[in-house]
Amino acid sequence: MFYPEAADDTALIGLPTLMEMAFRGLDLNPQRQRLLDRLRRDPNDANAMLDLSSVMFLMDQDDLGCSLQREALSISRHYTLPARGTPRLRLLTLMTPGRLMANIPLEFLLSGSNVTLEMLYLDPNAPALWTELPPHDVACVGVCVSPATKGMLQALAGARSTLPHATLNDPNRILALARETVWQTLRDIPGCTMPPSRALDRAALNELTGQHVSLDQVLPGAAFPIICRPNGSHAGQGLAKLTGPADLAAYLSSESADEFVISPFVDYVSADGQYRKYRIAFIGGKPFPVHMAASARWMVHYLNGDMLDRPDNRAEECRFFDEFTVSFGQRHASALAAIDDRLGLDYVSIDCGETQDGRLLVFECDTGGVAHAMDPLQDFGYKRPHMLALFAAFQDLLARAAQDRRRLKPWILQ
Repeated sequence: MFYPEAADDTALIGLPTLMEMAFRGLDLNPQRQRLLDRLRRDPNDANAMLDLSSVMFLMDQDDLGCSLQREALSISRHYTLPARGTPRLRLLTLMTPGRLMANIPLEFLLSGSNVTLEMLYLDPNAPALWTELPPHDVACVGVCVSPATKGMLQALAGARSTLPHATLNDPNRILALARETVWQTLRDIPGCTMPPSRALDRAALNELTGQHVSLDQVLPGAAFPIICRPNGSHAGQGLAKLTGPADLAAYLSSESADEFVISPFVDYVSADGQYRKYRIAFIGGKPFPVHMAASARWMVHYLNGDMLDRPDNRAEECRFFDEFTVSFGQRHASALAAIDDRLGLDYVSIDCGETQDGRLLVFECDTGGVAHAMDPLQDFGYKRPHMLALFAAFQDLLARAAQDRRRLKPWILQ
C-alpha cells in the first residue's frame, strides 16, 4: 500500500491505496464496511467520509460518491496524506469537488515519498479558503480541465494575487488544454499533428444527420469518418467512430449527454495491423514515458489494450521504456520540445500515436493523465524503475520550486 492506515484508525487512507486494491481485483466491500463502521462511531469523521466517497467512485457508483464527497466537504475541506518517514516538504494541491478525473492524481506521483500532501478542496463561494491556506512549501493547481471545472479554473486564474508564489501549473494554461481549443495551440508544429475538434450541443450535432447542414460547415475540411464523444469524457467513455449521418443518428439515440466533441478520424494503424498509443509526461520540461499500449482495435486505452495476454506487446513496451531516449523520444524530440513549450505547464501529459507517415499524432493533452506503479510485478516489472524515476523527477521539481521560484513557469512570479 502507498499510505498505511494509522494505528488510531482515523487517518485518511487515500486514493492510491484504495485504487490499488481495485486495480488488483480485490473486493472493496470489506473496506466499505470498515468505513461505514467508523462513521457509525463518529458521523463527523471527515477522513472516513472522503475515503468512502472514493470507494463508491471505484465501485462505479458515481452519484453516491459525489453525495458522500459533499458530506465530507461539509465537515472539512482540508485533508492530509502524510509523508513516508521524515517529511521533506509539504505540497498543497488546490482541488475542486468532483469525480476521480476532476483533479490531478498527485497522490500517485508521491508514492512512498517523504512529501506530505495537503489537499484543499476550494469553493468559489467561500473566499476565505483562498486566503487562509494550510501551511506548505510549494503548491500546485490540481484542477483538471473539463466543462464542469471551467468555472473553478477561471476563479483560480482570477485569484493569482492571493495564491502562494511557488505554485505549479498556470490555471489559464490548464483551461487551454480543452479538446476543442488545444489543437490550435499545436497545429503548426513540424512533425506533429492534432486533428481539429469542435464542441457541439445535441441540437447542432443532430443537424448533421439530415441534408441541410454538412460536416464541412461545422468542422471545415472534415469528412466522415469522425470520432465523437461526450464533452468532458475520458478513457473512451462514449467514444465512437462514425462513418456517416446514419451512424451519427444511431449514436445520438444511444447517448444521453447534451454536449459532444467531434474530430476527424485519423487511421494510425501500423504496417503490422496494430494500433499503438503512447502516454508521455512532461515534468519541468523533460519528457518521460508513462506507458505504451498496442491493440488490433483503433480505440486503444491501456486497460483495454492487448497487454496482459500478449507477452510480445509487453516486450515491446519494455523496449519503449528502455530505448525511449534513443528511439521514440529521439525520433520526436523536436515535436515533444515544441509541445512542452507551447503548453507551458510544469506538469502535463499527452496521449499520442504515430501517423503512417511518421508524425507524432496527439490525441489529448491533460494534467490528469495517471502515472502509477500499480501493475503486477510478475508481468510488468520492467515498468517499475521507470515509474520510480518519473516520481523522483516530480518530487525533485517540487523541491526546486520550494527553493528557487525562478525555475518555474513565468506566471507564478507575478
